[in-house]
Amino acid sequence: MFTTRPGTASPIQRTFVGLDFFSVFQEIYLRTNDPRVSNIVVFSNAIGELKVEAAASIEDGKRILFRFDRAAFSFKFLPFKVPYPVPFRLLGDEAKGWLDTTYLSKTGNLRISRGNKGTTFVLQKISDPRQMLLSDISTGKDVKEVVEKFISTNQNDINGEFELVEGEWKMIWSSQMETDSWIENAANGLMGTQIIRKNGQIKFVVNILPGFRFSMIGKFAKSDTSTYNLTMDDAAIIGGPFGYPVEMETKLKLKLLYSDDKIRISRGHKDIIFVHLRVDGSKK
Repeated sequence: MFTTRPGTASPIQRTFVGLDFFSVFQEIYLRTNDPRVSNIVVFSNAIGELKVEAAASIEDGKRILFRFDRAAFSFKFLPFKVPYPVPFRLLGDEAKGWLDTTYLSKTGNLRISRGNKGTTFVLQKISDPRQMLLSDISTGKDVKEVVEKFISTNQNDINGEFELVEGEWKMIWSSQMETDSWIENAANGLMGTQIIRKNGQIKFVVNILPGFRFSMIGKFAKSDTSTYNLTMDDAAIIGGPFGYPVEMETKLKLKLLYSDDKIRISRGHKDIIFVHLRVDGSKK
């Protein structure tokens, strides 16, 4: 990222993006339940980074409004994050700002933005493999081959050992060719959302009609490095405040092929591969 730094820049801008000695990146996630803009200062691969986050919203289609609300150091030599001591709530308008996109290349790889203090930012997009995967899924072209390549590459990187991460996960793609009834698909976790809890509880949720959803609660237990046994036995169709129990039980084996705090790829019922995207906006 290149940035101009006029004398009118806010203290936050000068602190977090006015650094010539380190690499500075910007992450923008707007299509989530927790839209955010983050500035990341990378000290080095050996030391770590400082990540400054802001809650964000869109105004008039191209202006991003943001308010810084948290920051933390992630050091390679520490197993936990170190909060950056900035009292964002006490900074008032100094913690607020906006970004206008004044130019975006046709490929989307180059962006020029101007901030509320007059600072101009020139950013070049870095191709994140996860973003490329999501882009290919959205186009629907050769998705199975893309998913298999992604799995192969990342299994080689971290030896294929993955954990079932807590959170709300929405299924965005599956390799399923033959379609069972919707209730069989829902009970086998092949549609809708999965909610993972730390206490070993898992819930499948599928919206059926406006105001009605299918819910099935069960337990999961790890059987080896990346495989979990699921027992789902508490099903109901819920409409408003009322629930109608459904007598059914499903036992599944879930093999994690890739998992991080945003994307999960797994193999489940009938060896079907499916991709889930985390949508709750919480952190690992």
